[in-house]
Amino acid sequence: MDTYNELDFMLLDVIPSSVLFLDKNLRILSANRNYLKKNRLKRSDTVGRSLPDVFPQIILEHLDIIEQIRQVFRSNQPTKGHSMTYRAPGVPLTNYYYRISPYSYNGIVDGVIFLMDDITEQVRLNEEFNRVERHLASVVNYASDMVLSLDTQSHILTWNRSATQIIGYSYSEAINKNFLDFFSQESVLDIQKVLADQLAGRSSHRIGEWDIITKQGITIRASWVCSPMFNNQKNVIGIVAIGRDLSEYQKLQLDLVRSQKFAALGVMAGGIAHEIRNPLAISSSSAQFLMESDLTDEFRKECAEKIYSGIQRASGIIENLLKYARPSINVDMEPMVLSILLQDTLLLIRNQAKIQKINIISEIKDSSIRFKGIRNLIQQVFMNLFLNAIEAMPKGGTLTISMKKTPTTVSVYITDTGVGIAEDEIGKIFDPFYTTMSTRMSTGLGLALSYSIVKQHFGVIEVRSEKGSGSTFIVRLPTKDGRSYTRRIHERR
Repeated sequence: MDTYNELDFMLLDVIPSSVLFLDKNLRILSANRNYLKKNRLKRSDTVGRSLPDVFPQIILEHLDIIEQIRQVFRSNQPTKGHSMTYRAPGVPLTNYYYRISPYSYNGIVDGVIFLMDDITEQVRLNEEFNRVERHLASVVNYASDMVLSLDTQSHILTWNRSATQIIGYSYSEAINKNFLDFFSQESVLDIQKVLADQLAGRSSHRIGEWDIITKQGITIRASWVCSPMFNNQKNVIGIVAIGRDLSEYQKLQLDLVRSQKFAALGVMAGGIAHEIRNPLAISSSSAQFLMESDLTDEFRKECAEKIYSGIQRASGIIENLLKYARPSINVDMEPMVLSILLQDTLLLIRNQAKIQKINIISEIKDSSIRFKGIRNLIQQVFMNLFLNAIEAMPKGGTLTISMKKTPTTVSVYITDTGVGIAEDEIGKIFDPFYTTMSTRMSTGLGLALSYSIVKQHFGVIEVRSEKGSGSTFIVRLPTKDGRSYTRRIHERR
């Protein structure tokens, strides 16, 4: 005790850390003001007592502090710093960083100093920083757009999940690769100029549309916004590049172009209908004259009724063609059972399918699915699609028809095992007068008219096909309010 003078203990009291001074028997020789204050202890209740009597036993055992103290006495070497969580009675949970150092006199360890620094606030700030960092990382990683960061040499530093989903390369495959390696040669020169302007500080951000080459070798058009990253000294240290896949936008543009083509088709249909009405009027008159000829009354009447009925049916088709030219949401539509309509249509083509050695698989079972429409027009759509499928299988095959229902739509899948459609032709098959058929007199109007009819019923037609692997046409029709369904479709696009 003689080696510790009053000045030593006074110095301990001004230290901002919590300090315990211990002898070889783990007896507390001194405790500074900071330790007593933080633990709400009195000096008289602490000094002279054994460390296990003052310090929580569970912490001493868990961190093996007593053995650490004894090791300091043996080795005359301080311990490395460690962290611990400590809660004194009536005191909030506190995080400490502690060290144990020897106190030597003439080369002999006379005691140890147990030094504890309160790092609770630093831990809290660090946790808050980590939370914010995780949140920002999550926002970037789960963004629908591609978000990348580049260094000054255009090497990729970060690569989010959308970039992986769109381009196909994982984070480990893309990291440290050059940003330019993912683009077509036509785009590289423009990108280099944009990045150079960014790094030189000549612009705050730049927008461009460049073609990405995916891992599968597919070219995707994307819109990119590039912005410089700065350090605290306002120096450019990299670039943030945010890219948006334009595939869906391009599909919408194709739909708009296709709509314009259908408007032209409507003008044509109006002219055709006008021309056909004249011979139909003559045929109708002839049928009425036929009823007054010298034939037997029964035979004459039977022939006349058949001719007149056929003309009336042709006239109804023409009226519907005129409606394609001037689509209206006010057309009278009647509720109908989709499965019955499909079965009735299949009966009309079953004989032709048999002749061409085509097996028809009908998976139409749900008779509860109803929708509103014009029966003759919807039947014409499915008739066109069935005949197209049959014609796509000149050597025979299988035609499968199935349905799937959601709360707002019903989808009819028409799948054939035929020749399929080439990728460069898929975007044209709904164009008027475009046809790939060569085995029969095809006008190229079947799919165009089907598209127009389905659109008039607030639905859509989709196609999935590969050359040589057959095709699937999907007709999606609303089972509820068609207007709201169509609005949602276009909002998603």
